[in-house]
Amino acid sequence: MTYCGIKIATFAAAKISHKNIEVQFMINVGLKSKVAKRGHKILSIVLIVLVAFGCNSQQHAVNKDDISHDLKDILASGKLVAVSGFNSTGYFIYKGEPMGYQYDLLRDFASSLGVKLELVAENDVEKAQAMLERGEVDLIANGLTITAERRNVYSFTKPIGQTRQVLVQRRASTPDAPEHVSSTLELAGRIVYVQQRSASEMRLRHVAEEIGEEIKVVPLPGVDADRLMELVASGEIDYAVCDEIAAKVKGETLPQLDCTVPVSFMQNLAWAVRPSSPKLLERINEWLDGYLPTAHHRLLKHRYFDSPSQRRNMNSDYFYVTEGRVSQWDEYFKQSSLKIDWDWRLVASMVYQESRFKANAVSPRGASGLMQLMPSTADYFGLDEDASPRLQIDAGVRYLRILDRKLAREGVPEHDRKKFVLAAYNAGFGHVLDAIKLAQKYGRNPNVWDGNVEYFIAHKSEYANDPVVKHGRLGGVETLNYVREIMERYQHYCNIVMQ
Repeated sequence: MTYCGIKIATFAAAKISHKNIEVQFMINVGLKSKVAKRGHKILSIVLIVLVAFGCNSQQHAVNKDDISHDLKDILASGKLVAVSGFNSTGYFIYKGEPMGYQYDLLRDFASSLGVKLELVAENDVEKAQAMLERGEVDLIANGLTITAERRNVYSFTKPIGQTRQVLVQRRASTPDAPEHVSSTLELAGRIVYVQQRSASEMRLRHVAEEIGEEIKVVPLPGVDADRLMELVASGEIDYAVCDEIAAKVKGETLPQLDCTVPVSFMQNLAWAVRPSSPKLLERINEWLDGYLPTAHHRLLKHRYFDSPSQRRNMNSDYFYVTEGRVSQWDEYFKQSSLKIDWDWRLVASMVYQESRFKANAVSPRGASGLMQLMPSTADYFGLDEDASPRLQIDAGVRYLRILDRKLAREGVPEHDRKKFVLAAYNAGFGHVLDAIKLAQKYGRNPNVWDGNVEYFIAHKSEYANDPVVKHGRLGGVETLNYVREIMERYQHYCNIVMQ
């Protein structure tokens, strides 16, 4: 089969499941190569392999008039919604906290606008682009390579960096290494894996045309450079192409890989917005002009791309990208959360807020353990200073259940009750009850946290002499931030970790 002068092998489809996701993949049934003989390993790739894109294949067209959501709408809504890939440099979880170069840039830009950042994680480039086209997100912050084809569809910001595409292969000295490739000419006849719809895929197809030889390009959706490199390192595939920045960082943890052969010239990286968002594009570019030359930005780049500490972090037990973990206590969170019918990731986010996942943490006020229970509460649940992490988490969740039942009796509906419970865990049930009574008295909805009861928690000290207040003063801003930070971190955990 030939497309645009590039020969494509015939593939047969199958379906398997991996990590609770059923996916379709394709394996070349006509090859008698080493890869075909390793068919059982290829199965573990567990990804859709779309083999050929026709000569007229284009990205989804965007009608400039379809989606009208520009800067003024973002400011009015109070949030910036962006999509970014989760990987070892752009967006990941380390010791329970969201981090990454793209994440930090987005957070700083949202802060400059005075709005909240809402981040969606998606490694599939095509899906991210579809989200932008449908108006589900305001921008793509994957660090897209600027190409002529993409310029016809999206509006790119000023460049935020540069990269080139490189070949990933095992070093010749590695056992079972394939024949070493030292130039693009030697890619002829080889099977090379790439991320679907990526600059690497486009570039390889151009290379095939340039050298006039067949390259079997296998695009994988939903897989990033990190995963491609891991597949090469494990011997499941022999060759892949990805961008050099990712290859350098991830390559530090996979010394058996050779990522030195370039397959493209240097290319600019940028964020992308819809053509119908010119004011947003203008504001981003203005911000980049002032932001990129700063010492703060230089420190960010060093932190994520050049710092030895980042490489150590990537080898740490606390570095989570696609492993499906938040902490070393995840199994306990999953077991205990069933008692209160909460998502275990929300429990995990709360525990991080309380103790940073440290089982021996002790606060200045005497609270201790993962759940930071006060001595009287710990005694009530039969905990002593030697209680195991499992027992600590179990006791904390039992306390959450008690608070949940109390608030249910006060009429707080289930859909919003988790925020009330979190506030009560932090400030005490009495203070939350006072805030509910204040909301009732002053015309706000006592059953809604955001913008209603949370207001009276934050301003409770101003109402200390009000007759409905029965539990004294409260520095409620701490509780307000406590709830917000837990819920925001919970969304990051949902982005990266499957339930």
